[in-house]
Amino acid sequence: MGVVNKEKIKAFFDRLASSWDDDMVIDEKIINTILDISRVTKGSDVLDVACGTGVMIPFYLQRDVGSITAIDFSAKMCAIADSKFKDGKVQVICADAETFDNNGRYDAIIIYNAFPHFPDGDKLISHLSTLLNKDGILTIAHGMSRDKINSHHINVSTDLKRELPEAEKLASLFAPYLEVTDIISDERMYLVSGRKQ
Repeated sequence: MGVVNKEKIKAFFDRLASSWDDDMVIDEKIINTILDISRVTKGSDVLDVACGTGVMIPFYLQRDVGSITAIDFSAKMCAIADSKFKDGKVQVICADAETFDNNGRYDAIIIYNAFPHFPDGDKLISHLSTLLNKDGILTIAHGMSRDKINSHHINVSTDLKRELPEAEKLASLFAPYLEVTDIISDERMYLVSGRKQ
């Protein structure tokens, strides 16, 4: 089994950035379920990890959040996201989520449709948990089932992704750092959330 290679991931998503929005399928019910579980409400400070071209940003803005820090590894994805949102609440930063720290603390951190592309899930969760405010929520979610995600990635090179684990296994990675609050793994979606105590 290959090891996920960060430089190859960066190049892969830089290549896809210009056509990313054309292939985007958005299920507003699923996204709003994710935001409800993550307690994203008026005034929330949100960290959007692996933001891509900014698919989640309009949904945060609809909830009148306090601020959105959107980070992605791909400079080209960030450039597109940055060009789309001129709201003063939105800051787009090209950064590695495993080491990112702008001294901000967040009420909600969301990783949407991206977790298989991170090389070390435990390291990622451990680090992101330090960026949460007390009672803040970290959520890892996908807008389709685990089986669909894994079959969608079947032809993607092993140095670009890992298999999406069973939700209970992902929850066990949360447990040392966060109180697991929600687990969903069904035909519609996949989600694990945890709260910082």
